[in-house]
Amino acid sequence: MSKNNISLTRLFGFAGSYRYLSYLGCLLSGLSAIAGLLPYIFIWLCVRLLFAAVPEISGAQGIVGYGLWALALTILSILLYFGALMCTHLSAFRVSRNMKSKAMHAIMDFPLGYFEGKDTGRLRKQIDDNVDMTETLLAHNLPDMVGALTTPIAVLVFLAIFDWKLGLLCLVPFALAFLILGRMTGGDNAKSMIRYQACLERMSSSAVEYVRGIPVVKTFQQTVYSFKDFHEAIASYGKWATEYSHSFRIPYTIFSVSINGFFALLIPVGILMLRNGVDFSSKLLDIVFYILFTPVCAVMMNKIMYASESIQQVQMVLTKFDQLTDCKPLSQPRKPLTPRDTSIRFEHVTFAYPGTTDKALVDVSLDLEAGHTYALVGASGSGKTTVATMIPRFWDPDSGRITIGGIDLKDMDEKTLLDRISFVFQDNRLFKTTIRENLLMAKPDATEHELQAALSAAQCDDIIANLPAGVDTTLGTKGTYLSGGEMQRLALARAILKDAPIVILDEATAFADPENEARIQKAFERLVTGKTVLMIAHRLSSVKHADRIFVLDHGRLVESGTHDELMRKKQEYARLYEEFTTSLSWKVAKEA
Repeated sequence: MSKNNISLTRLFGFAGSYRYLSYLGCLLSGLSAIAGLLPYIFIWLCVRLLFAAVPEISGAQGIVGYGLWALALTILSILLYFGALMCTHLSAFRVSRNMKSKAMHAIMDFPLGYFEGKDTGRLRKQIDDNVDMTETLLAHNLPDMVGALTTPIAVLVFLAIFDWKLGLLCLVPFALAFLILGRMTGGDNAKSMIRYQACLERMSSSAVEYVRGIPVVKTFQQTVYSFKDFHEAIASYGKWATEYSHSFRIPYTIFSVSINGFFALLIPVGILMLRNGVDFSSKLLDIVFYILFTPVCAVMMNKIMYASESIQQVQMVLTKFDQLTDCKPLSQPRKPLTPRDTSIRFEHVTFAYPGTTDKALVDVSLDLEAGHTYALVGASGSGKTTVATMIPRFWDPDSGRITIGGIDLKDMDEKTLLDRISFVFQDNRLFKTTIRENLLMAKPDATEHELQAALSAAQCDDIIANLPAGVDTTLGTKGTYLSGGEMQRLALARAILKDAPIVILDEATAFADPENEARIQKAFERLVTGKTVLMIAHRLSSVKHADRIFVLDHGRLVESGTHDELMRKKQEYARLYEEFTTSLSWKVAKEA
C-alpha cells in the first residue's frame, strides 16, 4: 500500500461513519466530471449541424435541442459537484474535529513536565493549523482528484467514438504532464515538506516570543532585530522558499506547457490530416471537437497537481500529529491507594529529562516528615526545581521511587495526589478572567466567606480595594493589570483557598519588590501553618529557620541539616551563605 493510500486510510479512520460521505462525495465528483464533459459532445453536434447546413445555416435543424441538452448537463454537473463538496466538507470537518479532540485528550494525559519550556506557538500550530490542512485535502482536493482522474478514462472512451489518432495524440501531453508531476511530487520533495513545516513552526514560535517581548524592546529602545530568532526564522523561510521555487522552475514550466499546449500538436497534425484526407468536412469536425475538449483536460491536470501537493502536506501533518500524540502518559494504578499522612520520601531517585543524557538528579534520597518545613538550596542548575516538580509527578524517576505517606506516587490516582499539593512558583499564571474565577480554580465550591478570608490571609485586601469591580474585575481588560508582586499574592490566595496539606514554594518571592515581599512573607505564615512545606529560595535568609535544609550540587544531595549545623560544617552551604551575605553588603562606590 502506497503512502498516499495509508494517509487517506488514516484520515478516513478519524472520520468514523462520516467516511461514507467522503466516498459518496468522490462518486458524485466523478459523475460531475463525466456530466461536465458531455456538453462538449452536444456543442460538437451543433457545430456538425451548422457545417452540414452551410451555406443555409438557418435551415439547420436540432440545434436548439442539442443546446438545451448541453445546458441541462452543465447544470447537472454543477449540482453533482455541489453535492460532492457538501458530503466531503461534512466528512472533513468531522476529521478535523476528531483529530483535535484526540490531540487535546492526549495532551491532558501528558506528564505536567511536558509543558515546561514548550513553545506555545509551535504547539498551537501542530494542533490547530496543521490539522486544518486535512480539510483542504478531504473537502476540496480529493473530490477534485477523483474528477480529474475520471477525465482521462472519458478521453479513452471518446477515442473510440471520434478519431482515435487525434485521441492518442491528446494523450501525449497527458503522459508528459504525469511524468513531470511525478518528478515534482516524489523523491526529495518529501524532505522539502519536512523543512517547510519546520520553518513554519519556527516562525510561529518566534512570532509568539516576539509579541510577548515587545514591552522589553520598547522599554530599552531596541529595534526589531534585537529578536534575532524571529528575524532568522523569517530569513530562513525566505531562503528556503526561494531555493524551493527555483528548483521547480523548469519542471513546472514543462508541466504548464504540456497541459496547455494540446493545440500545438492538434493544429499541425490536423492540417496534415486535412491535406491528405478524403472526407475534409468530417476530419475538420473531429479536429474542432478536440480543440474544444482539450482545455478541460488542462484544468483537471492542475487539480491533480494540487491534490498531490496536499497529500504530501497531510503526510507531514500525520507525522507531526503522531509525534505529538505518541508521548507516553504517566501510568495510572488499577487500584489507587490513599496515603496515610503527608510525609514525603525520595529513595535513590535518578532522573534525566527526556531527550537529554545529562542526569538532572543522581541517587537522591530525602526524607520529609509530615508537618515540618524543609528547604532546598544550591546553585542554579543543581536540581532544586526538578526535585520540587517530581513531588506532584511532573515526571517519573528513571530509577528509585518517591512516596507520600508511604505510598508510591505511581500507586496514587492523579486527583488524590494533586488534591494534597499546593504550588506557588515564581512564574505563577493568572488567566484572563475575573479574580474570583482565578481563585475558584483551587476550590470551585468555595463560599464567599472562604474567598474573602483567603484574600485577606494573602494580604490582598489593598489589591481588591483598588480594582474597579473588586474580585469580579477581569484581568487584562480596560487597563487592569497587576504587578508581579500583586500577582504573586493572588497566587498565594489561591493556594490558601485550596488548603492542601503539602505546600511547594519555588522562588515564590523572586520578582517581588521589598514591600510586596514583606506582605508575601506574612501570607506564607498563614499558608504553611501545620503543613508539610518544601521551599526553594536563592535568598538564604528566608530558609534559615527551616526544620531541615537540603543542599544540592549538580543533581546530587551533598549535605543536609539545620542552618546552624550546616554553618558549622563549613562546606557547600556555608560557602553559599557567605556569598549571599556578601552580596547584601554590595554598594555602588562613589567616584573619588
